[in-house]
Amino acid sequence: MEEKDKRERCGKGQKGPGVRVGRCEESETSNNDIKKILLQLECHFTWTLRKENVDPDELEQRILDQIEFLPYESKVQNYNLLGFVKYLNGKKEDALDDLKKAEEAVKTEHPEDIEKHSLVTWGNYAWLFYHMGNMAEAQTYINKTEILCKRNKSTSPYKMKLPHIYCEKAWALLKFGANNHQRAKESFVKALEEEPNNPEFNAGYAIAMYRLEDHDDRKSAAQSSSLEPLRRAVQLNPDDPCVLPLLALKLQETDNAEEGEKYMEESLAKHPDLPHVLRYAAKFYRKKGEVQTALKYLTKALRLTPNSGFLHHQVGLCYRAMYFDMKKTRGFHHQPTEEMKELLRLCILHFQTVIEHKTKFFFAHLDLANIYAEGGKIQEAEEMFQRAFGMKKLTNPEKQWLHFCYGRYQQFHKKSDSEAMKHFLEGLKIEHESSYREKCKDMLKKLIEKRIKKGPADAKSLGILGFIHQLDGEKRQAIECYERALKMDPGNEEYLSAISNLRLSLQN
Repeated sequence: MEEKDKRERCGKGQKGPGVRVGRCEESETSNNDIKKILLQLECHFTWTLRKENVDPDELEQRILDQIEFLPYESKVQNYNLLGFVKYLNGKKEDALDDLKKAEEAVKTEHPEDIEKHSLVTWGNYAWLFYHMGNMAEAQTYINKTEILCKRNKSTSPYKMKLPHIYCEKAWALLKFGANNHQRAKESFVKALEEEPNNPEFNAGYAIAMYRLEDHDDRKSAAQSSSLEPLRRAVQLNPDDPCVLPLLALKLQETDNAEEGEKYMEESLAKHPDLPHVLRYAAKFYRKKGEVQTALKYLTKALRLTPNSGFLHHQVGLCYRAMYFDMKKTRGFHHQPTEEMKELLRLCILHFQTVIEHKTKFFFAHLDLANIYAEGGKIQEAEEMFQRAFGMKKLTNPEKQWLHFCYGRYQQFHKKSDSEAMKHFLEGLKIEHESSYREKCKDMLKKLIEKRIKKGPADAKSLGILGFIHQLDGEKRQAIECYERALKMDPGNEEYLSAISNLRLSLQN
């Protein structure tokens, strides 16, 4: 019955020799052809911006805040991105309104070359109309793109290699999660190859480098590799409210706090009411140890953007710092005072607010889990840790930090050294150099030393020690540990394989 209805709606019956194909099949063929063309366009719909990597509602609000409070940013880019995010949120009509705003903004921002700066908007229009079932309008924007590309003798009929498009793509990637930061950097590099002195391209590249370092936490010289790009970006545009505070933070991180504070003060003097500047100022002064100053800036910023997950996280970190300062002063074995309990309560409250708005904010989940455990809320801590373990697409540093935090939780709150060792070892086995991996190694060493003090070393502890020596390049010590472990656990394939590989490497 359903097939018959479909044939009647399409205006066709059985196909055979000489039978004309009905309108429905023509439409399907046309749709497929349009889809092939759409995939060639340069726009948000083709840049692999995954909904699962972000919280679309939170990102929508963040873009709206940037439109309101960062007038220096391109409204064309922001409205294009906002339209795409609203499409992800199922708001197609609202998305169209934002693309119209992008279309209007380009006339003001780029009056000298409106069409080239409209290519991304046209691509978004074409995709959006396609998803709304309006093939005629989708084709209209495809045609506009094709005409422009042909007029400019582009090698592709539906795209042009333009630096501002690389830039717009890079900004979008930066906002779609840490997994896209490397791609964002690469896209900014392409833009800079065309216009090396462009202030916006330099700012974007510097921010991408900073984000990569901030998220990755490598132990190498790369920790300061964003410093010079940030300096150059500030030199090209001293009033940029995005890069100036980041330069201050990077200088602080690289033991140039005094110079960093000068830049932070300059940034606050130029932009005293921008939430973006206030939040980084708060981070700077919290790291300096001036927590009350940090809270002052955060309170001001929250009045302007009350739903900012970043700000609530920073407030929680301030209360946590105050709590542990008091705990250290009183002594770690004393019962918490009422003031300390209130700080814990406030800390938990703000971390909970963060993960309500930013459900994929990995580090906030761990911060909340750890503070639950500190407050004796073991069940809540366990649930939060398991939520973190259930997150998809974690980076290697994130996995290392998760195993480290969960190991500490098992050791100090669940009183299980064996489970703690298991997770510290898991973190250590992840082949990525970071401070998190070093912390896992240090905790393993301490737990093994603790075991050995209680009695003779067991096979498992010796095997782990062998692995640590192996990682440190101490091959002979590693062989010795593995051989001792093998005597207690004969036939263990892991130990046999390690000994064989180590002896072979010593011969070469």
